[in-house]
Amino acid sequence: MNKPLRRIAIFCGLLILSLMIRDNWLQYVRADELNASDFNRRVQIERFAHERGNIITADGQTITGSTETSGTDFKYKRVWKDGPMWSPVTGYASQIFDASQLEKIEDGILSGTDNRLFFDRTLSMFTGEKKQGGNVVTTLNSAAQKAAFQGLGDKKGAVAAINPQTGAILALASTPSYDPSVFAGNTNKDGSNYKTLLDDKNQPMLNRALRQTYPPGSTFKVVTAAAALENGLYTDIDAPTRSPMPFKLPLSTKNLDNEGNIPCENATLKVALQFSCNTVFGKISDDLGNDKMKAEAEKFGFNKQIFNPVRTDASVYPKDDRPQNAMAGIGQASNRATPLQMAMVAAAVANDGKLMKPYMVDQLQAPNVDVLSKTQPEQMSQPLSAANAQKLQKMMEFVVTDGTGTNAQIPGVTVGGKTGTAQHGVDNNGNPYAWFISYAKSGDGSPVAVAVVIEGSDTTRDDIAGGKLAAPIAKNVMKAVLDSKK
Repeated sequence: MNKPLRRIAIFCGLLILSLMIRDNWLQYVRADELNASDFNRRVQIERFAHERGNIITADGQTITGSTETSGTDFKYKRVWKDGPMWSPVTGYASQIFDASQLEKIEDGILSGTDNRLFFDRTLSMFTGEKKQGGNVVTTLNSAAQKAAFQGLGDKKGAVAAINPQTGAILALASTPSYDPSVFAGNTNKDGSNYKTLLDDKNQPMLNRALRQTYPPGSTFKVVTAAAALENGLYTDIDAPTRSPMPFKLPLSTKNLDNEGNIPCENATLKVALQFSCNTVFGKISDDLGNDKMKAEAEKFGFNKQIFNPVRTDASVYPKDDRPQNAMAGIGQASNRATPLQMAMVAAAVANDGKLMKPYMVDQLQAPNVDVLSKTQPEQMSQPLSAANAQKLQKMMEFVVTDGTGTNAQIPGVTVGGKTGTAQHGVDNNGNPYAWFISYAKSGDGSPVAVAVVIEGSDTTRDDIAGGKLAAPIAKNVMKAVLDSKK
């Protein structure tokens, strides 16, 4: 063979070798990556070629479904029952815009692609049965969710309810809300509907129960009281505190005052929580100092990002100077919390000081409803001793019987609670946030703790208060849970 032909042969051989290497690289090394790629349309077609598994409540209600489509190579699209009520729990699943929350996190189970469903997929090939996804069974109580969503109504706000004994999330509502069904397909209208929701100034797609932090206002005084008891600053909830009125903020010329003419000077812890005395709890926070206050808040879950399995924004108790720390002790300054975080505070007190890790998925099921995995309750921390938790229970229950939380009373049921009206805006020029946190007791402990925040409503500024706006909603959620256990 002459020299030019030999060179051409070698060059062609190298090309063939390169092609073989590239082909094997794609087929074997990058196969899984390419199969999972969002740009692989065949994967998307397969994803929507069969009915998606369902998301189900703890009491057996199916809150999702699938429907056949026409004029597209995506055969099925997602639908929801009472979409606006359930979207803060489920999230969305769209043929164009992917998915969010449980629909995203548990997509492998719901779409049937999870490795744990390999046997079911293989079996369907031989039996000829229609392929379908598995199910996600949540911890949500449908009656409690309905009470929360209807209670919020046209107000802007959120509700979170959990079982103190297990950490199971019982209700998770956020308003204004949205219907995921309106952009579940891949038409121009679906795209337009999604853009309209994104552009809405009221942010209907924001999950306020998990992803919005607010100044917790006076509901945080429960944490401050816990810090006082745990650090031995006070041990007797009926003994006078060393609390002047007014209390001069440290390193400042400003006084911390109370709302209205209430008996706060040297008030006991029990009376101070009953009347929500700023002076008492501001001084407690200053007496303890920022490090001890921050440490106690963190035992309740502050400054941590929580997954349930949906990500929850971290609530914040700041590293701060003395004046700001005193204000943070009454739930103002840079102190911020999600509704779920404040439900966790109430739950820890109700559960004799033991804080359980919140979770929203009870079990994952195969299409034939065999259980693939089940969540086991897990303790997250111990913010306060059982003895101190029981003292705090007496204080919170006194708030409901004789204090600012009387609108949460349920006949024949022991209820503990704390109201909060948090300042908002520069120099408090915005409408305040109305808060209420609570728990209810049954014969064998507390099955429910609730946090409600009202961010905005058509109520006049002077009438915005946690006891007026938020407490009745919490009451109805607690009652729904109690009634479901009868």
